[in-house]
Amino acid sequence: MSGKKKPQKRFYKKRVDLLRLIDKIKLWPSRKGILHGIRIIEKHGDYATITTHCNRTFIANNSRTSRAARWIRNKWFFGVCKECGVPDWKLEKYSVTHFKRHHGSLLLRHDKDYK
Repeated sequence: MSGKKKPQKRFYKKRVDLLRLIDKIKLWPSRKGILHGIRIIEKHGDYATITTHCNRTFIANNSRTSRAARWIRNKWFFGVCKECGVPDWKLEKYSVTHFKRHHGSLLLRHDKDYK
């Protein structure tokens, strides 16, 4: 028996808002298919300014059907950013995450300032 434990399976609703999802997972798929680690998310209503660990900054809209939301849900990526240094445990945790239509967390917070 090996000393490594398998990460626990996590279930999220399939149609969760993008900003809630990336705030929880802290990963971002670029258009080239590279997975980046997120350092800072600054929310401004329906969009956010995202800064990655490799110091790239961009604006993302809060959409359930955007390219990034689909790529995160379907786990489509071709590689990991070497500059961001995404750890292996985070990739393993992400690989066992499931997105279901009728089962899972909505990633709701009960804070007044969270939207």
